[in-house]
Amino acid sequence: MTYSEQIKARYAKALMGNYGLPPVAIREGSGSTVIDVDGNAYLDMIGGIAVSSLGHNHPALVEAIGGQAARLAHTSNLFLHEKEVELAEKLLELWGNPGRVFLCNSGTEANEAALKLAILHGNATGKAKIVATEHGFHGRSLGALSITGKAAIREPFGPFPREVVFVPYGDADALKAALDDTVAAVFLEPTQGETGVVPAPAGYLKAARELTAANNALLVLDEIQSGFGRTGAWFAHHAEGIVPDVVTLAKGLGGGVPIGAVLATEATAALLTPGTHGSTFGGNPIACAASLAVIDTIERDHLFDNVLALGAHLEARLLADPRVTEVRGQALWRGIALAEPVAADVVKHLIGLGVLANAPRPDTIRIAPPLTISQNEIDLFCDKLIAALDAVCPAPGGRP
Repeated sequence: MTYSEQIKARYAKALMGNYGLPPVAIREGSGSTVIDVDGNAYLDMIGGIAVSSLGHNHPALVEAIGGQAARLAHTSNLFLHEKEVELAEKLLELWGNPGRVFLCNSGTEANEAALKLAILHGNATGKAKIVATEHGFHGRSLGALSITGKAAIREPFGPFPREVVFVPYGDADALKAALDDTVAAVFLEPTQGETGVVPAPAGYLKAARELTAANNALLVLDEIQSGFGRTGAWFAHHAEGIVPDVVTLAKGLGGGVPIGAVLATEATAALLTPGTHGSTFGGNPIACAASLAVIDTIERDHLFDNVLALGAHLEARLLADPRVTEVRGQALWRGIALAEPVAADVVKHLIGLGVLANAPRPDTIRIAPPLTISQNEIDLFCDKLIAALDAVCPAPGGRP
């Protein structure tokens, strides 16, 4: 029995079964590569689900985490520390709008706080209804789950106390029809990540902003996956030139350290008064130091230029294969659509070839590698993906 098999057996006995049995037991990583407990190397093309912005063992992140831990690891929300103030100021600078920040520990927690803002806005205006989108994903807690448009994971935990109307994603007319004087807020993702990296059509977010403003409803944008470089910008909604009332962030914000954030306009942020919300660990000094290191490295090394160029290169290479029908998304956050529903088998073969990816639906492979990945590594991934496709669904007449 290999050490991986031993660790998996121990995992199966000690941990709850909500994740099934993960296929790889990772021991360490460097750059875009991780090593399992048996010493096998893998190219990490999923990046901890869009979390490992700087890859693994990045010196800036290691120094920031270690240095902060040596000084101060925790304060609770009873006291403040300079790093949380510095991070909040930097996030507002990057957002480019006046507002306030709430710091927490995850994307789900960020959406819980945003949902509280929506409820408080509704209480103040006599509105109770929330509008969200079909196939959207906002988290697993009961509040975040209530606005998650994936019936299979939402319905076993209902009924929920608040009315939520789900509309087709990207359909501005459907959104308009759902908005009336009973709607307190609309929750949207600029790109739906968990359903296979499906971007909103051009103009959709702008239409949502106009419709919510006309109906005095909050526009809440979930940028937990799309933010912090996944689309080649700090915020995906900047491409539409709009200002939402609330933005939620997490994942790549901490480069691997758990952190979440809520950005809100001044008027919306004022709804959270003392005692209405809190988090013992939110704004943790180590997490804030890590996030500041991520931001500094992205700016210093011009990583957005890197991901935009590499994303175009990857798209051109993969679309040359007839078994790839579409490469959705921007930069290096992509949903690779296959002509056949064989994504799970392809991902399994990729693991055997030393590549980690994800299959969010039967015909789609999702990738979200570190923003620091090189062109050689992107080319290696493309080669391995084509080899995996050859094994699972050979092209007519052999490899194209």
